[in-house]
Amino acid sequence: MPRAARLSAAFAAFLALLAALPAPPAGAEPTHVTVRVLARDAKFVGTAMGGVRITLTDTATGQVLAQGLTAGGTGDTDRIMRRPRVRGEALSSGDAAAFSATLDLAEPRRVRVTAEGPAGHPGSAVRVSAEQWVVPGKDLTGGDGWLLELPGFVVDVVAPAPGAHVAGLPARVTLDAKVTMMCGCPIEPGGLWDADRYEVRALVRRDGTPAGKVPLAYAGTTSRFSGSLRVAAPGAYEALIYAYDPATGNTGVARAVFTAGP
Repeated sequence: MPRAARLSAAFAAFLALLAALPAPPAGAEPTHVTVRVLARDAKFVGTAMGGVRITLTDTATGQVLAQGLTAGGTGDTDRIMRRPRVRGEALSSGDAAAFSATLDLAEPRRVRVTAEGPAGHPGSAVRVSAEQWVVPGKDLTGGDGWLLELPGFVVDVVAPAPGAHVAGLPARVTLDAKVTMMCGCPIEPGGLWDADRYEVRALVRRDGTPAGKVPLAYAGTTSRFSGSLRVAAPGAYEALIYAYDPATGNTGVARAVFTAGP
C-alpha cells in the first residue's frame, strides 16, 4: 500500500476511535482534581513505592470518574516533618507525589476518593477513603489538593524465606524484616524516624496454637530488624511480624511461614 494511503487509513482509524469515545455530558465543565496521599507521621507516597492507586467515584451512581496512581517524590522533609504547621500553608512542594484528573461535570456530584497502597508493596497496602461534593468548574487543586493520610508501616519479611523448612531440631530460626514508613522513609536509631521509638515483634504460632513472642531489634542496617526463635517441636509455624508506634498507634504487619521437622 502506498505511504499516502497508509497515512489516510491511519487517520481514518484515529477519527473512528475519537467518535467511539463517550462525549462529555451536555453543559459539562472541566473540573480539575488533585489527590495527594501522606504517610502517617511521614511524607508523601509516590513513585519510589509504586504509587498509591486512586479512584474517584460518583457515590450516587457508582460511576468511576477517574483512576490512576500517584507519581512524584516524597516532598520537602523540613516542610513536612520539622516546621511548625501554619493554617492554610501547603505541606506539598512542587515535586510531591500526586494524582491529577480532569472531570467533565454538568452538575454537582458527591465524590468518593479511595486510595490504596503502596502499590509496590501489596502485602503492606491498606485502603482509605473520603467523600466530598465537587461542583462543576470549581477545581479541587489548591494547597495540597484532596489530601488523605495512609496509616501503617511497610513490613517486608527477609527471613525465613517462603517455604523454608527447618531440620535438625532443636534449632534457631532467624526472623528478619525490613521496616519502613509507608512512603519508604528509612528507620534508624536517632534518625528522624527513630528505631528506638518503635516496637517490632513476632507473634508465633505452631499448628495454629500460640507459641510465644519474639522481639526484633535494630539489626545495624537501616530499616532492618531481626530476632531469633528457638524451635524445638516439629510442625507448621507462622510468625506475624508487626511494627507498632505507641505514640501514634501506627501499625504494620507481615506474615512469615515455615515448617520444622526431621
